[in-house]
Amino acid sequence: MLEPSHNDELPVIPGKRYFTIGEVSELCAVKPHVLRYWEQEFPQLKPVKRRGNRRYYQRQDVLTIRQIRSLLYDQGFTIGGARQQMSGDSPKVEADVDQKQWIRKMIADLEEVLAVLKT
Repeated sequence: MLEPSHNDELPVIPGKRYFTIGEVSELCAVKPHVLRYWEQEFPQLKPVKRRGNRRYYQRQDVLTIRQIRSLLYDQGFTIGGARQQMSGDSPKVEADVDQKQWIRKMIADLEEVLAVLKT
């Protein structure tokens, strides 16, 4: 499993319609019991439940989970603070130094790829 500070290293979300809790757990580097807990804490997170209460997450749910994960693990929010951020009750936090560094790194990586493609 990835360290909390490696949210940018999460795997690419496949082009499927529904994902099981195990698949989402791997895609978001969060254990299944944490996902079930977050369902109780964040009203935005409502996976479809079918046969025997099995959870099926859609792509938007996976993106929401990644956003929650980033707020909690990378940006240091509490559950309550992350819930406020997700609901839009508080103003958005401006990009901090880490985010700016991440953007610079992405730009540098893209420039390297462009240089390779040109050769």
